[in-house]
Amino acid sequence: MQIQILCIGKIKDAYISAGIAEFEKRMRPYGKIFITELAEVKIPENASASEESRVKEKEGELILANIKEGFSTIALDPYGVPLSSEEFSGIFSEAKISGKNLCFIIGGPLGLSPGVLNFVGKKLSISKMTFTHTMCRLILFEQVYRAFRIMNGEPYHK
Repeated sequence: MQIQILCIGKIKDAYISAGIAEFEKRMRPYGKIFITELAEVKIPENASASEESRVKEKEGELILANIKEGFSTIALDPYGVPLSSEEFSGIFSEAKISGKNLCFIIGGPLGLSPGVLNFVGKKLSISKMTFTHTMCRLILFEQVYRAFRIMNGEPYHK
């Protein structure tokens, strides 16, 4: 199984990069995971709502152009469905059984465009709390690792 993490922006904090690198290493036995980082569209200072909308649309076009063919899409969205770790693991079990690959999409600071949200197969909320989009990437990596552990009947709560 392949997993694409499709996201806007680069990680600037060393501690987040180190955490992601650690989970990438831990996941190697379970499947191929790769990150597709897309450039953030510059948000004008004191941007109006219409300018913010244009930024999200431009980022959305970049995202849609970079989804790998044949991958099931899941957007991280604050209004998506919240899942327990065990329920999240079920997504991986279903994908493995059906021979599908997964693409998780993380937007930029303004979130995802309506076009992306309408395109994706699932919308997932990782918390009711607000996190930076780079922190969401680290949390997603940890949960993907945990999902593989659960799916394989391995201890996952330590």
